[in-house]
Amino acid sequence: MSRPVAHFSRRYRFSASHRLHVPALSDEQNRGIYGKCNNPHGHGHNYWIEVTVAGPIAADTGFVVDLPALDALLHREVLDRFDHMHLNQDGAFGGAFVPSTENLAIEIERVLRIGVPRLASHGLLRLVNIRIEETRNNAFDLPATASPEIQRPHMPA
Repeated sequence: MSRPVAHFSRRYRFSASHRLHVPALSDEQNRGIYGKCNNPHGHGHNYWIEVTVAGPIAADTGFVVDLPALDALLHREVLDRFDHMHLNQDGAFGGAFVPSTENLAIEIERVLRIGVPRLASHGLLRLVNIRIEETRNNAFDLPATASPEIQRPHMPA
């Protein structure tokens, strides 16, 4: 008998800085596109990330996901990597892959899409959505994809 599938969301907080800048563009073009977010010294945010997973409700525990295992995954793959870091210095961000919050969501989705299904022995747990709140007014949602790799944008030289 199949078990009902439910969604579970968990929030995490981290702080990081970044500079929105495309090296292939002039300083004037970058200032025009990114405004104060193009500050050469960067600027910081206290991010909230919400991760939503879905899977069958386990008959033995009544849970969708092993919460300590989910927390460990998020700490290892996201918080340990990005908390109190300058995002421009992370290997994922370079060239035209600007560390905007949208692109940060793409990178986080990429690593969690691989890790989340491994948290359940039945293999039916999946990542559904990544939501990142950059400020009280700005939040970004990225539905998880089944494709093996999201194509990173390329800016013209």
